[in-house]
Amino acid sequence: MHIRPILLRLLSGLMLAGVFLGSVSAGSVGAAIETQSDGQPLRVVDVVEVHGFLDPVLVDMLSNTLEGLDPAETVAVVFQIDSTASVVDEGELTGLADLIVNAPVPVSFWIGPSGSKVTGPASRLVALGDDVGIAPGAQFGEFGAPVLGDRYGTPFGLPDDTGLVTRTVGYEEAVNLGIARPSPVLLEHLVGLPGFEVLKVTDEDGSSLQPVTPTRFRQLDVVDQFFHTVASPAVAYLLLLVGLGLLVFEFYTAGVGIAGVIGAISFLFASYGIGVLPGRAWAVGVLVFAFIGFAIDVQAGVPRLWSFIGSVSLVVGSVYLFEGNSFSWITLLVGVIGTIAGVVGGMPAMVRTRFSTPTIGREWMVGEVGTVEESLSPNGTVRLRDAIWRATTNRATPVESGGAIRVVAVDGLWLEVEPTEGAARDYRR
Repeated sequence: MHIRPILLRLLSGLMLAGVFLGSVSAGSVGAAIETQSDGQPLRVVDVVEVHGFLDPVLVDMLSNTLEGLDPAETVAVVFQIDSTASVVDEGELTGLADLIVNAPVPVSFWIGPSGSKVTGPASRLVALGDDVGIAPGAQFGEFGAPVLGDRYGTPFGLPDDTGLVTRTVGYEEAVNLGIARPSPVLLEHLVGLPGFEVLKVTDEDGSSLQPVTPTRFRQLDVVDQFFHTVASPAVAYLLLLVGLGLLVFEFYTAGVGIAGVIGAISFLFASYGIGVLPGRAWAVGVLVFAFIGFAIDVQAGVPRLWSFIGSVSLVVGSVYLFEGNSFSWITLLVGVIGTIAGVVGGMPAMVRTRFSTPTIGREWMVGEVGTVEESLSPNGTVRLRDAIWRATTNRATPVESGGAIRVVAVDGLWLEVEPTEGAARDYRR
């Protein structure tokens, strides 16, 4: 793991919290400063977090923010951005670009905190802003193919020899090229905005700047944030594997349990994420086929040919799941190794434990009497010596829950049973 970027993000997060608290304290300390000198209410700066792929949820939030701007109450809007790809069509991107260019207040972008990266369509949107700041350790560029129409031209009007279509620049180069101003932390970026007012406070420790213009932070609500997270490649991929794995496990358990419910929910959310990103349908099919192969050997109880076929299919489906929007190799290894270890190594043992008995062999079960737990019509579950078994009725004779049954045969993990009274007769004998 890269410890340094994580620590930098934590420190930047603390700084951001400090800016927020500073803005709140400025409003309380300067209680007398509730209006401007002309008697009008103080206007605010909106700070909007833009993190992750530009998906429909995030683009809608950005569009709604820009459409709702009111110069009477807003000094400027600042997009704190860390985004490397887009999964919406060019029409939606162009519509967002139009809103940025035609916004009634200045639109500023802060590429931060340290470790943030802005590339692809997101970088082209940044180039349309009235102001751009970048933090040390952040990356910006790699504009890629034009996606905003001919009227927006080359980002920043830069010459082709800068190579920013295919590469990124860091803090110093971005500042030297004049495409961004130095903004180590959010507060410094805000101070550089036209119209953002500060108050110089002098005390025993020296002088400092206190924000006077209030700062209003905006982000996705809980539900939108959840679906935005689900629509990230790593999360959608891992949810798909978890969902398929739990569904396979549920197939070998008695009745419908929590594993099946969680598995079905995970699969549904994964389907949403893969559909938004978008994913390759055939790769999803390959992953489903992989789990079918695993399930065959789970039934056998030992890894065999189908486990190998499933493992190869798992790797192929994982690598080609997304069209250009992939995840890190760490996520790939976690998904592949975790799935193989769980399904091939752990699941057969769990299934054997779930259906095992202390007696070697199960011939003794033939002739045993038990009760029906889940109605047999013809498949269901029965209780035999305080253990739950999957069962099917002999000659499809239905038996209601609570009815008495007798075991007539054992087939793998399934029992073939008949009602103790009223069983259908076999006239072939």
